[in-house]
Order: sequence, then C-alpha cells, then structure tokens
Amino acid sequence: MANMARWYVYTAAALLAAPLLVPAPFAAAQDRYAPAHKAPAHKRAPAKPPPAQPQPQAKQLPPRIPFTAADEVAATIPGMPDARFWADSLADFTAALPPQPGPWLALSSGGADGAFGAGLLNGLSESGHRPDYAVVTGVSTGALMAPFVFAGPRYDDALRTAYTKLTAADVFEVGSTGESFVDSWPLKDLIAKQITPALFADIAAAHKSGRRLFVVTTDLDAERSVVWNMGAIAAHGGDAALALFRNVLLASSAIPGGFPPVLIDVEANGRPFQEMHVDGGVGGQFFVAPPAVMAATSDYRLPATALYVVINTGLQPAFQIVPRSTSSILTGTVGAAVKVDTRLMIDRAYLAAKRSGVGFNIASIPADFNAPSRGPFDPDYMSALFQLGETLGKSATPFANEPPAYPGRPTTEPADTAKTGANK
Repeated sequence: MANMARWYVYTAAALLAAPLLVPAPFAAAQDRYAPAHKAPAHKRAPAKPPPAQPQPQAKQLPPRIPFTAADEVAATIPGMPDARFWADSLADFTAALPPQPGPWLALSSGGADGAFGAGLLNGLSESGHRPDYAVVTGVSTGALMAPFVFAGPRYDDALRTAYTKLTAADVFEVGSTGESFVDSWPLKDLIAKQITPALFADIAAAHKSGRRLFVVTTDLDAERSVVWNMGAIAAHGGDAALALFRNVLLASSAIPGGFPPVLIDVEANGRPFQEMHVDGGVGGQFFVAPPAVMAATSDYRLPATALYVVINTGLQPAFQIVPRSTSSILTGTVGAAVKVDTRLMIDRAYLAAKRSGVGFNIASIPADFNAPSRGPFDPDYMSALFQLGETLGKSATPFANEPPAYPGRPTTEPADTAKTGANK
C-alpha cells in the first residue's frame, strides 16, 4: 500500500507540469472570470459549440521489446554485472558495501531545494568538519549532487554553480514528448557537461579505495527500486560506462509523467531489451538500507560509524488558501504527502541508527526560511537557500541528533498542568 501511495503522489506531481502548457495570463483569466457556481442545466441557454481548433498530432513512440518477469529478474547490464542491485535485496546490499565501516551520508529528493544540501556540504568543507563518507547515497536531486559530494571538496565550486546558476531552461523544455508533459533534454545535456571524464575518473578512484556511491531509480516494469553502484560503473571506464552513469542520474530525477522516463539497455537469457526507469523518489525520499532492515521490528545493525541525513525540503506545514484549480489542489496534496512520507522515513532512519549504536545526524531546511520564489528553478531563490545551507554547514551545530519536531509537539515537557488536567 505504501508503494502504491507513493506512485499516486508522484503521478500527481507530474501533472503539475500541465499548466506550463497554457500561457500564464490566459490561465489566470480562466480562474478570475469563471463563475463560482453554474446554473442548473435546465436554466442554462444552449451552449454554442466552440470553433474547431486544429489538434496537435500525438507523438508516435516505437513499441517496446516484450520481455517476461523472469527476464527482468535475470537482467544485467551488458559487460557490467556489478552495476546495480535490487534495493530490497539485503544480500546484494551487504555484498556491495565498503570493506571497512565509516560514516554514511544520505541525500534526499527535493528538486530545486537541493540548493540547501549543496550549500550545507560547501559549508562543512569550509569549516573543516566534513568527513570522507564511506557511503554516499542519493535520490532524485540528491542523486544529481551525490557524485560531486562523493568526489570530495575539490568539486565544491562545481556544486555551488550547479545549484545557484541553474534556471528552468537548463532543466526542461515545455512540450509533450508522448511520455511526459515536458522534455528534459536540457537536463540531459547539463548532466553530460557536469559529469566530466575527470570527475568520472575521480569517482572510480574513490570506489577502488573502498568507498561507495549509490544512486536509486525506480524500475517501473518491476515496480521495484534499483540501487546503482555508481563507483563500480565508473571503475569499468569507457564510453559505455560513462553514458550509463549519466543516464542513471537522469532517470533518478525523472518525475513520472512530468519528465520522460529513461530506457536502459539490459540483457537476460541471451535477449536484449530495455527497462523503463523513473525518479528514485517513487520508492522513498532517501535511501539508507533495504526497507525490511529499516523496519521498527528489525534487529539489523547498520555497519556504519555514523549516519548523516540531509533533507532537501521543508518539513513544516505551510498555510495557504488553495485556489479552486486542479494544479493548485495537486500542488497542495503532493506537498503535504511528501512531507509525511519524508518524516516517516526519518523516524525509521533514527530508530535504525539507535538500534545499531551509531550516531544519528540530520539537517533539514529550517521552518523560518521564507525566501520568495518566482517559479521553478529560480536562481535567486536557490542562491538564498544555498547561502542558508552554507551558513548552517559552517556553524557549530550543522546537524541535529534527533528528528525535527513534529508540528504541535512541545519542545519541553509541560509542567504539572497537563497531568493535573488529565486527572480531573
């Protein structure tokens, strides 16, 4: 049920791209002049049919190569059998972990709000308190920043540029692809420019030294999350490995229906075919370990020395009177659902760390951050958020050691008034 709920959440998020296809002044006029209540049908004058408008031709996409569930289970990346594993496989997860324990870092989803995490990591570098994480995991926008974080502070400037100079034109182009409301070819080109051969080689070297970089996508055909061992892919080297590395990053941030899915070439039982991969956030807002071992009933102990979680989104409710429009209702619903899902995942990560006897550290966007945004990927908004994260990273306490307080939860135990009231 949880996975199905996440699917609806992200499908709804994709639909938010639909208003981009309508000129803003026209959309505003529709809301302004639409009657609050329609007259009953028998009292309305017969509507005149609108003049015929030419309909755009739907894009015809080539059919996919058929394959079976058994093919999917056996599928591998040609020439790179160690490139990935199912996120729910404890055996494969354990085999992929570093030979020595160390601190782990999980980077969450969040879109443009990833500027917070990028700033935080820059601030930690500037303060001299940023460790060499033994494991770095990323989902969605967390996946896009993870390679820079994994490769080390020498890529902080690239991370800063990526999250302060970016605009909507660098991410998508308005127009249906037949699989999505907008086209993400600009993001694909941006990833190709950012993931340079030099960065690729540095990631390979870090992997060979024993550290691990994991990025999560969702295999829609299997309805399962996939963890990609990005360092192992980089260690293979060559053009095919570099292309796969870039495609995985694009897939991890591909909101279903909003951005096009990414088809990844695999083979099984001697047959080549393509899997359909979308945003890793469909299966969870960040990744620490397989879901079964993160459960409250599990006795699994994380083989880490400390767990750090960076939440690239606000968690507090944000009051607003929601306009009576489809996009506004979906926006409010998705925003509320993602906050709930993220908090539940944080609680599980906290319990897993406590059970494992390792320190829990979390950073999230403060509730009082209120910089205005002029639209998707507004550089001014992202720069303000980056600065906030950078300042926090340089502070004496960049991380809290317990989950952020839930709304309405008292920060201190109330005096005898609560108990007295209960006993009346």
